[in-house]
Amino acid sequence: MSRIANYPVTVPSGVQVALNGARLSVKGPKGSLEHEVHPLVKVIQEGNLLKFKRTNDSSMARAVSGTTRALVNNMVTGTVKGFEKKLTIIGVGYRAAVQGKKLNLTLGYSHPIVYDIPNGITIEAPDQTNLVVKGADKQQVGQVAAEIRAYREPEPYKGKGVRYVNEVVVKKEAKKK
Repeated sequence: MSRIANYPVTVPSGVQVALNGARLSVKGPKGSLEHEVHPLVKVIQEGNLLKFKRTNDSSMARAVSGTTRALVNNMVTGTVKGFEKKLTIIGVGYRAAVQGKKLNLTLGYSHPIVYDIPNGITIEAPDQTNLVVKGADKQQVGQVAAEIRAYREPEPYKGKGVRYVNEVVVKKEAKKK
C-alpha cells in the first residue's frame, strides 16, 4: 500500500503547472514535460501544492496514486534542476566525441558508432573517456545512458567497456593452465 501519495508535491516559484482534464503539464527553466494522469487518480492544485487523491480504495488505485505522485515530483524536479547520468569509457583506443546532435563512439569495433542525440537531451564530453547525459526527463536520461552503455557493456575479465561512474564491475579470474 502506497503512503507516498499522501505527501503533497511542492511547486517552487518559476514553475508553471497546468491541469487540462487528465493532462498535467509542468513548465520550468530547464524545459517542459507532460503526463497523462490515470483515471483512478485525481490531482488537486492548492496554491503551490499538488495533492493526489484516489477515486476509490482498490489496490490498483493505491498503487497508481503513489506512482503518479512520484512521476509528478520527478517532473517538477527535472524542470527545475534537471537530471544527469555520468558514464566513463575504459579501454585502449575507446573514446567518445560529441559533434552537434550526434555522439561518435569508438569502442573497438571495425566501424565507429554514431548515436543520434534525442530532443530534450544534451550530452557533454569533458574529455574522450567521460560522458555526461543531461535532461529534464528522468526516464529519458536513464534510457539514453542505458542505450550508450549497451553498445559495449563492461566485460568481466579486463573491465573494458562503457560503465556508469559509480558502477562496480566484479572481475573474474583468468583461466589457469
